[in-house]
Amino acid sequence: MQPTRILPDLQCSLPCEDVRQEANGNFILVGVIGMIRLTRLPVTAHKICIFDRWTAGMGNFVETVRFLSPDETSVIRKSQVKFTLKNTTQHTTNVSIFGQLTLRESGVHYIEVLIDDVLKMRYPMMVQVVKPPPGTRIPGPDTRTE
Repeated sequence: MQPTRILPDLQCSLPCEDVRQEANGNFILVGVIGMIRLTRLPVTAHKICIFDRWTAGMGNFVETVRFLSPDETSVIRKSQVKFTLKNTTQHTTNVSIFGQLTLRESGVHYIEVLIDDVLKMRYPMMVQVVKPPPGTRIPGPDTRTE
């Protein structure tokens, strides 16, 4: 009996500033993010992308990406996308774009990646307020960052 559905493996999940696609289909990740350093809070980030690649599965799926606050339960932003893998040799890439993401507190935030409500990956994203270099002009609280 041939299986009709196999839950895929998450090959990678990378937060970055932008994702672009070349004419040949290859992806370019711009500004892979290890942590977010800011001079003040709250701040609204222009865009944060989460680049996920799935492979070795078969069937129809729903990917959910959640950006959690430091309390580890409050969802700041959530993205969902449906996709299909026709056989286990295929792969698919999903990019969740969190535009105008407002960060209100420092500390360890979390990014969770789920497939059909099954947690596949959870990783920390530190948001840290740092002292600006001397002589740096700090934008007012109404200014949005990019």
